[in-house]
Amino acid sequence: MSHSRRRLHILGSTGSIGVSTLDVIDSLERAEDPSPRFELVSLAAGTRADALEKQAARFGVMNVAIGDQARGADLDSSRTVWCGEDSATEMISEIARPGDMVLAAMVGAAGVPAVVAAIEAGCDIALANKETLVAAGELVTRLARTRGVELLPVDSEHAALHQCLRSGRGPEEVSKLVLTASGGPFRSWSRERMRSATVEEALAHPTWSMGPKVTIDSASMMNKGLEMIEAHWLFGIDADRIHAIIHPQSIVHSFVEFRDGSSLAQLSPPDMRMPIQYAICHPHRVPGCAPSLDYASLRSLVFEPVDHDKFQAIELARRAIRRGGTAGAILNAANEAAVEGFLAGRINFGEISEVVGEACEAIGHGEITSLADVRAADEEARAFVSSRFEARVGTD
Repeated sequence: MSHSRRRLHILGSTGSIGVSTLDVIDSLERAEDPSPRFELVSLAAGTRADALEKQAARFGVMNVAIGDQARGADLDSSRTVWCGEDSATEMISEIARPGDMVLAAMVGAAGVPAVVAAIEAGCDIALANKETLVAAGELVTRLARTRGVELLPVDSEHAALHQCLRSGRGPEEVSKLVLTASGGPFRSWSRERMRSATVEEALAHPTWSMGPKVTIDSASMMNKGLEMIEAHWLFGIDADRIHAIIHPQSIVHSFVEFRDGSSLAQLSPPDMRMPIQYAICHPHRVPGCAPSLDYASLRSLVFEPVDHDKFQAIELARRAIRRGGTAGAILNAANEAAVEGFLAGRINFGEISEVVGEACEAIGHGEITSLADVRAADEEARAFVSSRFEARVGTD
């Protein structure tokens, strides 16, 4: 194994994935064995300039980007600082080199341009931003093939699928991919009760500690729908062979069933540091800071079918896969806008999937030839959802 340091950029460094990535980097640095080592070249965050500055100081990072233009003054002037909505993309475009690793953990469709810039620069991508492939999967995967870079999944479910498929088996040998879902806080709730859930109830995830947008997506199971679309682009599997199942312990992260009827599963504790390390260290397996399974404590593993009437996001995602083109961008943007509306008290929880479904049916989908197509679909979907909010206020 090489002892040279690989250049690493973390986009979304102050979020839960970014913080966990820094834990992994710190652990690898302190390891006694010749683990992969990284030179942390740049960090990017949205609004938390104070946290970003502390991270940069701790790891000696001289290149930082902050999405909030007004917060740039809070960063040490001895660093090279990019500010504004496009700061992460501009930073990557200027300083990334072929062979660098970019950990993409920015939230939502806002992370797409920076990922595209990193691929164009010849960087491998450790992808924690599922919206990149949901909104622009056709464009991103095509560009990655052209540039000869790797897309390595960080989501625990896709990291599991990647490991199960490492034997080199192609899509033609796969009968189905099955992504597990914790079921979120509303797994045992009725559809009627779930419809009027409060923000606090929706944010009370039983297993994972995540940001508010991802946590709401987990409660609606839209996160699983988005992950199904991501799996389609990562592994070349069609919609009818991608499924979800509820597994509240979050120990089994995914299954692959092959044509002969055999299945492979990947198991690990629910700790994001493990899939993060898998992605950035790939193809090496080295000791890490995440705990291993305590098999003696495993008494049972529970699996339940998804209630598709209650969790309509799964079918919305499957339709988006079948439609292709900008359908994923429309779904993703409508969901982001609907979640923002729920968090702001403009709609109730049960209306999130309804509004998203309306947007997907009302807006025509087309081909993706460039980022402009993605942006146009994104803007149209957000405008549609906003109009629904206004119409709702008018009828209150």
